[in-house]
Amino acid sequence: MLSKVKSMTVVGMDCISIEVETDVSRGMPKFNIVGLGDAAVQESKQRVFSAIRNTKFTFPPNRITVNLAPADIKKTGPSFDLPIAIGILIASEQIPDLTNSEHTILLGELALDGRLRPVSGILPIVSYACKNGITTVFVPKENAKEAALVEGVEVYGIETLKEMVNHLNGKEVQKKERCIPEEELFSQHDKKFPVDFSSIVGQEQAKRALEIAAAGSHNVLMNGSPGSGKTFMAKAYPSILPRMTRKEAFEVSEIYSIAGLLPSDTPLLTQRPYRSVHHTASNVSIVGGGRNPKPGEISLAHRGVLFMDEIAEFPGSVLEVLRQPLEDRKITVSRASGTTEFPAHFSLIAAMNPCPCGYYNVPNSDRECSCSPLQVQKYQKKLSGPLLDRIDLHIDISPVQFEKLQSSQKNESSSEILARVQKARNLQTLRFKNFENIASNSEMGPDEIKQFCVLSEDSSQLLHHAVSQFCLSARSYHRILKVARSIADLELSETVETHHVAEALQYRSKKSEE
Repeated sequence: MLSKVKSMTVVGMDCISIEVETDVSRGMPKFNIVGLGDAAVQESKQRVFSAIRNTKFTFPPNRITVNLAPADIKKTGPSFDLPIAIGILIASEQIPDLTNSEHTILLGELALDGRLRPVSGILPIVSYACKNGITTVFVPKENAKEAALVEGVEVYGIETLKEMVNHLNGKEVQKKERCIPEEELFSQHDKKFPVDFSSIVGQEQAKRALEIAAAGSHNVLMNGSPGSGKTFMAKAYPSILPRMTRKEAFEVSEIYSIAGLLPSDTPLLTQRPYRSVHHTASNVSIVGGGRNPKPGEISLAHRGVLFMDEIAEFPGSVLEVLRQPLEDRKITVSRASGTTEFPAHFSLIAAMNPCPCGYYNVPNSDRECSCSPLQVQKYQKKLSGPLLDRIDLHIDISPVQFEKLQSSQKNESSSEILARVQKARNLQTLRFKNFENIASNSEMGPDEIKQFCVLSEDSSQLLHHAVSQFCLSARSYHRILKVARSIADLELSETVETHHVAEALQYRSKKSEE
C-alpha cells in the first residue's frame, strides 16, 4: 500500500515543502530511503525501526521504499523521522490515513524508545507553512511553544510516537498548544544586563558616541590604550539598545531557530542579540556557510551587535568579508550546490589598540611606546581604508585619570540614556513607516538621505569644506549625514542643524582614502 505524508525542510533561510511517500510491498524485507537525503536522513532507518518496535507496533517484514520528494533537493537533519514512521504505519494499514492530510505537516526526530526529540528550524517552517495553506502541525513537545507563535495554525506538541498514533486513532486526542500573546512574551523576558553605564567612569565622548550609535544603529570603532575601558563600554552597550519590534523579534528568532540556538523555554527572542567574536574565528564561522549552509556570527547578530575586540588581531581575510554585509545588510554564501542569502543587519562595535604594545601617542600616559615606526604603520594598516570607510563613528579613547576614578560623582545610568535612544528610534519608526526595508537611520539610501537630511546653507558649506579637506568619499558623505540625522533625532529636532553636522564630523575618521 502507498501513503503520503507532508513535511518541510530548511535550506539556508528558505523553507521547502517535502512529500514523504511510503510504499510497503511484497518482496524480500528491505528498507530504502531515496530522495537525496544526507547521513542523518539515511540513519533514520535505524531510529524508525527501533521506535516502531519499542512502541509495540509491527515493523512490516516487507520491501519498504520511502521517497522524499522533490528528489533533486538535498534533505538534511533528523526531522523526517516522524513522518517516515507514520507513513510506514499508514502504508502497512496499522493506523488510518491522516484526515486533512493535504493541509497537515509532521516534524520530529525519534529516539529509539519512541520519544520525540526537538529539531531546529521550527519557527520559519511553521511560518512558511501557514502562508501556504497548512492548518495543522505536529511537532515535538519541546518545539510546541515555538511553533505556536505563528497565528492561524493548530499546533500539537507530541511527546512519543504512541501519543501520535493514539491521537490519529481518536483514543487520546492531544490538546492544541496555546498561542502565547505577544505582550506576555515581551514582558516575561526583561533581561538584566551585566554592565550599566553608571559604572563607567569618565569617557563622556565615548559614551555620547555609543548613544548616537544606538539611536541610529551605526557602527563604532574605539581606538585606545589597554585598560582604557573599551571592552567594558562594549559590554554596557546592549543596555541602551531600543526594544525590538515584533517584526525584528521574529526575524532574529527564525535565525536562531535555524541555527538550533533557540531555547525551548524562550520561543521568541525579545532582546537584541550581542555576539562577541574572538580573533581566532574563521571566515565560515563569521559569515556562515558549510556543507549545509548555516548562519554565521554576523547573521546571529542580526538586529543586534557584533563585538570584535582587538579587531586588528583578526586575519585580513576575515576583516575583508565584513565589507559586503556592512554595506548591503545581508551576506550571500555561494557554493557549488547553490546560493544562500542570510540577513546580516547588525551594528559593528570594534575595539583596537593604536599599536602592538598599545601606547603609541596615548595622551596623559607615563608609558612610552616600545614599537618601531614600521610596526606601528603595519599594525594600523591591518584595517583597510574601505573597511574604515564603512564605520560611522571613530573614537579615540584616553586612559581615565586617577582623580576621576576616585570621584564620587554620580554617572548617568543606562535607563536614562535608553529613554533618549527610544524616543529617537520612535521618531525613525514614524519617519520610515511607509518604507518596507528601512527601520533606522543607518539603513537609509541616497534617495532617503536627500528627503530626510536636508541641510541649511551653513551646514552644506561646513560639510563641503570637510569633504574637500579630508578627501572623504561619497560613502563617507552619506554616512556623516546619517549620523547627523541620528544626533538631531536625539534632540527631537525635525531638521538637521549645523551643530549636528559638526558633531557628526568629529566622529569621522580623518584617514584619507587610499
